[in-house]
Amino acid sequence: MAAISRAIRACAAGSRRSLASSAKEVAAAGARAAAAVARRGRDPEDGRRVQWVFLGCPGVGKGTYASRLSQMLRVPHIATGDLVRDALASPGPFSKQLAEIVNNGKLVSDEIIINLLSKRLEEGAEKGELGFILDGFPRTIRQAEILEGVTDIDLVINLKLREEALLAKCLGRRMCSQCGGNFNVASIDMEGENGGPRMYMPPLLPPPECESKLITRPDDTEEVVKERLRVYHDLSEPVEEFYRARGKLLEFNLPGGIPESWPKLLQALNLEDPGNERSAAA
Repeated sequence: MAAISRAIRACAAGSRRSLASSAKEVAAAGARAAAAVARRGRDPEDGRRVQWVFLGCPGVGKGTYASRLSQMLRVPHIATGDLVRDALASPGPFSKQLAEIVNNGKLVSDEIIINLLSKRLEEGAEKGELGFILDGFPRTIRQAEILEGVTDIDLVINLKLREEALLAKCLGRRMCSQCGGNFNVASIDMEGENGGPRMYMPPLLPPPECESKLITRPDDTEEVVKERLRVYHDLSEPVEEFYRARGKLLEFNLPGGIPESWPKLLQALNLEDPGNERSAAA
Protein backbone atom coordinates (compact mmCIF):
# COMPACT_ATOMS: atom_id res chain seq x y z
CA MET A 1 0.00 0.00 0.00
CA ALA A 2 2.89 2.36 0.65
CA ALA A 3 4.03 1.94 -2.97
CA ILE A 4 0.51 2.67 -4.20
CA SER A 5 0.31 5.74 -2.00
CA ARG A 6 3.60 7.15 -3.28
CA ALA A 7 2.64 6.48 -6.88
CA ILE A 8 -0.76 8.17 -6.44
CA ARG A 9 0.99 11.30 -5.17
CA ALA A 10 3.49 11.19 -8.04
CA CYS A 11 0.79 10.72 -10.65
CA ALA A 12 -1.32 13.52 -9.22
CA ALA A 13 1.63 15.92 -9.28
CA GLY A 14 2.38 14.97 -12.87
CA SER A 15 -1.21 15.46 -14.02
CA ARG A 16 -1.33 18.94 -12.51
CA ARG A 17 1.62 19.93 -14.71
CA SER A 18 -0.04 18.80 -17.92
CA LEU A 19 -3.62 17.54 -18.04
CA ALA A 20 -3.33 16.74 -21.74
CA SER A 21 -0.56 14.21 -21.13
CA SER A 22 -1.90 12.92 -17.82
CA ALA A 23 -2.59 9.38 -19.03
CA LYS A 24 1.03 8.88 -20.14
CA GLU A 25 2.40 10.43 -16.96
CA VAL A 26 0.12 8.26 -14.84
CA ALA A 27 1.34 5.10 -16.56
CA ALA A 28 4.99 6.07 -16.24
CA ALA A 29 4.82 7.22 -12.61
CA GLY A 30 2.87 4.17 -11.50
CA ALA A 31 4.58 1.43 -13.49
CA ARG A 32 6.87 0.25 -10.72
CA ALA A 33 4.11 0.24 -8.09
CA ALA A 34 1.72 -1.57 -10.41
CA ALA A 35 4.36 -4.22 -11.16
CA ALA A 36 4.98 -4.73 -7.44
CA VAL A 37 1.28 -5.14 -6.76
CA ALA A 38 0.95 -7.58 -9.67
CA ARG A 39 3.94 -9.68 -8.53
CA ARG A 40 2.61 -10.19 -5.04
CA GLY A 41 -1.04 -10.24 -6.05
CA ARG A 42 -1.54 -13.18 -8.40
CA ASP A 43 -0.73 -16.07 -6.10
CA PRO A 44 -3.66 -16.78 -3.73
CA GLU A 45 -1.17 -17.96 -1.12
CA ASP A 46 0.67 -14.64 -0.95
CA GLY A 47 -2.03 -12.88 1.07
CA ARG A 48 -3.48 -10.71 -1.69
CA ARG A 49 -7.07 -9.71 -1.15
CA VAL A 50 -9.65 -7.90 -3.25
CA GLN A 51 -9.09 -4.41 -4.59
CA TRP A 52 -12.58 -3.10 -5.23
CA VAL A 53 -14.18 0.29 -5.79
CA PHE A 54 -17.69 1.42 -4.90
CA LEU A 55 -19.33 4.09 -7.06
CA GLY A 56 -22.70 5.72 -6.52
CA CYS A 57 -24.40 9.00 -5.70
CA PRO A 58 -23.82 10.58 -2.28
CA GLY A 59 -26.22 8.97 0.17
CA VAL A 60 -26.92 5.86 -1.92
CA GLY A 61 -25.46 3.55 0.72
CA LYS A 62 -21.92 2.91 -0.50
CA GLY A 63 -20.58 3.05 3.04
CA THR A 64 -23.12 0.57 4.37
CA TYR A 65 -22.47 -2.12 1.77
CA ALA A 66 -18.72 -1.49 1.46
CA SER A 67 -18.36 -1.80 5.23
CA ARG A 68 -20.23 -5.10 5.32
CA LEU A 69 -18.15 -6.51 2.48
CA SER A 70 -14.89 -5.33 4.09
CA GLN A 71 -15.76 -7.32 7.22
CA MET A 72 -16.67 -10.39 5.17
CA LEU A 73 -13.56 -10.27 3.00
CA ARG A 74 -11.18 -9.00 5.72
CA VAL A 75 -9.97 -5.94 3.83
CA PRO A 76 -10.02 -2.29 4.93
CA HIS A 77 -12.94 -0.11 3.91
CA ILE A 78 -11.51 3.28 2.92
CA ALA A 79 -14.20 5.94 2.53
CA THR A 80 -13.07 9.30 1.23
CA GLY A 81 -16.17 10.84 2.83
CA ASP A 82 -14.89 9.71 6.24
CA LEU A 83 -11.43 11.06 5.43
CA VAL A 84 -12.95 14.44 4.57
CA ARG A 85 -15.07 14.47 7.75
CA ASP A 86 -12.01 13.64 9.86
CA ALA A 87 -10.15 16.51 8.21
CA LEU A 88 -13.11 18.82 8.87
CA ALA A 89 -12.95 17.95 12.56
CA SER A 90 -9.26 18.85 12.75
CA PRO A 91 -8.34 22.38 13.86
CA GLY A 92 -6.68 24.83 11.49
CA PRO A 93 -7.26 26.82 8.28
CA PHE A 94 -7.46 23.69 6.10
CA SER A 95 -10.64 22.51 7.85
CA LYS A 96 -12.26 25.94 7.30
CA GLN A 97 -11.44 25.84 3.60
CA LEU A 98 -12.86 22.32 3.38
CA ALA A 99 -16.04 23.26 5.26
CA GLU A 100 -16.82 26.01 2.77
CA ILE A 101 -16.58 23.53 -0.11
CA VAL A 102 -18.65 20.79 1.55
CA ASN A 103 -21.38 23.02 2.94
CA ASN A 104 -22.06 24.41 -0.53
CA GLY A 105 -22.53 20.98 -2.06
CA LYS A 106 -19.34 21.13 -4.14
CA LEU A 107 -17.00 18.21 -4.73
CA VAL A 108 -13.68 18.36 -2.92
CA SER A 109 -10.77 18.91 -5.34
CA ASP A 110 -8.71 16.03 -6.71
CA GLU A 111 -5.59 17.37 -5.00
CA ILE A 112 -7.18 17.34 -1.53
CA ILE A 113 -8.75 13.90 -1.97
CA ILE A 114 -5.53 12.38 -3.31
CA ASN A 115 -3.52 13.77 -0.41
CA LEU A 116 -6.02 12.43 2.15
CA LEU A 117 -6.18 9.02 0.45
CA SER A 118 -2.40 8.75 0.15
CA LYS A 119 -2.00 9.47 3.85
CA ARG A 120 -4.59 6.79 4.70
CA LEU A 121 -2.88 4.20 2.49
CA GLU A 122 0.47 4.95 4.11
CA GLU A 123 -1.05 4.45 7.55
CA GLY A 124 -2.56 1.15 6.37
CA ALA A 125 0.78 -0.04 5.01
CA GLU A 126 2.37 0.56 8.40
CA LYS A 127 -0.30 -1.69 9.95
CA GLY A 128 0.27 -4.43 7.37
CA GLU A 129 -3.12 -4.04 5.66
CA LEU A 130 -3.73 -6.01 2.44
CA GLY A 131 -6.30 -5.19 -0.24
CA PHE A 132 -8.99 -2.53 0.06
CA ILE A 133 -12.50 -1.47 -0.79
CA LEU A 134 -12.50 2.18 -1.87
CA ASP A 135 -15.69 4.17 -1.29
CA GLY A 136 -15.98 7.59 -2.95
CA PHE A 137 -12.80 7.34 -5.04
CA PRO A 138 -12.43 7.76 -7.96
CA ARG A 139 -15.09 10.39 -8.63
CA THR A 140 -13.52 12.00 -11.70
CA ILE A 141 -11.95 10.63 -14.84
CA ARG A 142 -8.60 12.07 -13.76
CA GLN A 143 -8.78 10.19 -10.46
CA ALA A 144 -9.72 6.99 -12.32
CA GLU A 145 -6.70 7.36 -14.63
CA ILE A 146 -4.41 7.92 -11.65
CA LEU A 147 -5.72 4.83 -9.87
CA GLU A 148 -5.53 2.72 -13.03
CA GLY A 149 -1.90 3.71 -13.44
CA VAL A 150 -0.78 2.51 -10.03
CA THR A 151 -2.74 -0.64 -9.22
CA ASP A 152 -5.03 -3.27 -10.67
CA ILE A 153 -8.65 -2.74 -9.62
CA ASP A 154 -10.52 -6.04 -9.75
CA LEU A 155 -14.10 -4.81 -9.71
CA VAL A 156 -16.10 -1.56 -9.64
CA ILE A 157 -19.56 -1.80 -8.06
CA ASN A 158 -21.89 1.00 -9.14
CA LEU A 159 -24.85 1.30 -6.75
CA LYS A 160 -27.98 2.92 -8.17
CA LEU A 161 -31.17 4.17 -6.54
CA ARG A 162 -34.17 6.15 -7.80
CA GLU A 163 -33.51 9.86 -7.31
CA GLU A 164 -36.65 10.55 -5.27
CA ALA A 165 -35.69 7.75 -2.87
CA LEU A 166 -32.12 9.01 -2.77
CA LEU A 167 -33.23 12.54 -1.88
CA ALA A 168 -35.48 11.24 0.91
CA LYS A 169 -32.61 9.13 2.28
CA CYS A 170 -30.19 12.06 2.34
CA LEU A 171 -32.68 14.36 4.06
CA GLY A 172 -33.45 11.66 6.64
CA ARG A 173 -29.85 11.12 7.75
CA ARG A 174 -29.11 11.77 11.42
CA MET A 175 -26.06 11.31 13.63
CA CYS A 176 -25.80 10.91 17.38
CA SER A 177 -23.77 13.81 18.75
CA GLN A 178 -22.54 11.63 21.61
CA CYS A 179 -21.65 8.21 20.20
CA GLY A 180 -21.25 9.19 16.53
CA GLY A 181 -23.71 6.53 15.35
CA ASN A 182 -25.47 7.05 11.99
CA PHE A 183 -29.22 6.65 11.64
CA ASN A 184 -31.99 7.50 9.18
CA VAL A 185 -35.48 8.67 10.10
CA ALA A 186 -36.88 8.46 6.54
CA SER A 187 -39.53 5.85 5.82
CA ILE A 188 -39.57 5.30 2.05
CA ASP A 189 -42.54 3.54 0.47
CA MET A 190 -42.87 4.07 -3.30
CA GLU A 191 -44.68 2.53 -6.24
CA GLY A 192 -42.43 0.44 -8.46
CA GLU A 193 -41.22 1.85 -11.76
CA ASN A 194 -42.66 0.47 -15.02
CA GLY A 195 -44.88 -1.99 -13.18
CA GLY A 196 -42.02 -3.26 -11.02
CA PRO A 197 -42.29 -4.24 -7.35
CA ARG A 198 -42.94 -1.60 -4.72
CA MET A 199 -39.87 -0.08 -3.07
CA TYR A 200 -39.82 -0.03 0.71
CA MET A 201 -36.92 1.20 2.82
CA PRO A 202 -37.71 1.28 6.54
CA PRO A 203 -36.13 3.89 8.81
CA LEU A 204 -32.98 3.05 10.73
CA LEU A 205 -34.00 4.43 14.11
CA PRO A 206 -31.63 5.13 17.01
CA PRO A 207 -31.73 3.36 20.38
CA PRO A 208 -33.53 5.25 23.16
CA GLU A 209 -30.30 6.62 24.63
CA CYS A 210 -29.50 8.40 21.34
CA GLU A 211 -32.95 9.78 20.48
CA SER A 212 -32.49 13.15 22.19
CA LYS A 213 -28.97 13.59 20.81
CA LEU A 214 -29.65 13.34 17.08
CA ILE A 215 -28.24 16.05 14.84
CA THR A 216 -28.44 16.72 11.10
CA ARG A 217 -25.30 17.17 9.03
CA PRO A 218 -25.02 20.81 7.91
CA ASP A 219 -24.75 19.75 4.26
CA ASP A 220 -27.94 17.63 4.35
CA THR A 221 -30.36 20.33 3.17
CA GLU A 222 -32.53 19.86 0.08
CA GLU A 223 -30.73 22.61 -1.86
CA VAL A 224 -27.27 21.27 -1.06
CA VAL A 225 -28.24 17.62 -1.68
CA LYS A 226 -29.71 18.43 -5.11
CA GLU A 227 -26.61 20.40 -6.07
CA ARG A 228 -24.39 17.54 -4.85
CA LEU A 229 -26.33 15.06 -6.99
CA ARG A 230 -26.17 17.33 -10.05
CA VAL A 231 -22.40 17.75 -9.74
CA TYR A 232 -21.93 14.03 -9.14
CA HIS A 233 -23.91 13.04 -12.25
CA ASP A 234 -21.93 15.46 -14.42
CA LEU A 235 -18.64 13.90 -13.34
CA SER A 236 -19.65 10.26 -12.83
CA GLU A 237 -20.76 9.28 -16.33
CA PRO A 238 -17.21 9.36 -17.79
CA VAL A 239 -15.93 7.36 -14.80
CA GLU A 240 -18.63 4.72 -15.27
CA GLU A 241 -17.79 4.49 -18.97
CA PHE A 242 -14.07 4.26 -18.15
CA TYR A 243 -14.62 1.09 -16.13
CA ARG A 244 -17.39 -0.25 -18.36
CA ALA A 245 -15.00 -0.17 -21.33
CA ARG A 246 -12.51 -2.23 -19.27
CA GLY A 247 -15.12 -4.84 -18.34
CA LYS A 248 -14.85 -4.04 -14.63
CA LEU A 249 -18.19 -2.32 -13.95
CA LEU A 250 -21.00 -4.11 -12.09
CA GLU A 251 -24.16 -2.00 -12.03
CA PHE A 252 -26.49 -2.86 -9.17
CA ASN A 253 -29.92 -1.29 -8.73
CA LEU A 254 -30.87 -1.29 -5.06
CA PRO A 255 -34.33 -2.88 -4.85
CA GLY A 256 -35.09 -1.62 -1.33
CA GLY A 257 -33.61 -1.52 2.15
CA ILE A 258 -30.72 -3.56 3.54
CA PRO A 259 -32.67 -6.80 4.26
CA GLU A 260 -33.80 -6.94 0.63
CA SER A 261 -30.71 -5.52 -1.10
CA TRP A 262 -27.88 -7.22 0.80
CA PRO A 263 -28.56 -10.85 -0.22
CA LYS A 264 -29.17 -9.79 -3.82
CA LEU A 265 -25.89 -7.88 -3.90
CA LEU A 266 -24.06 -10.95 -2.57
CA GLN A 267 -25.74 -13.04 -5.25
CA ALA A 268 -24.57 -10.59 -7.94
CA LEU A 269 -21.04 -10.87 -6.53
CA ASN A 270 -21.19 -14.68 -6.27
CA LEU A 271 -20.54 -14.47 -2.53
CA GLU A 272 -22.02 -16.22 0.47
CA ASP A 273 -22.20 -14.46 3.80
CA PRO A 274 -21.13 -16.71 6.71
CA GLY A 275 -22.95 -14.29 9.03
CA ASN A 276 -26.18 -14.60 7.06
CA GLU A 277 -28.47 -14.60 10.08
CA ARG A 278 -26.90 -11.45 11.55
CA SER A 279 -26.87 -9.52 8.29
CA ALA A 280 -30.46 -10.26 7.35
CA ALA A 281 -31.71 -8.95 10.64
CA ALA A 282 -29.58 -5.78 10.72
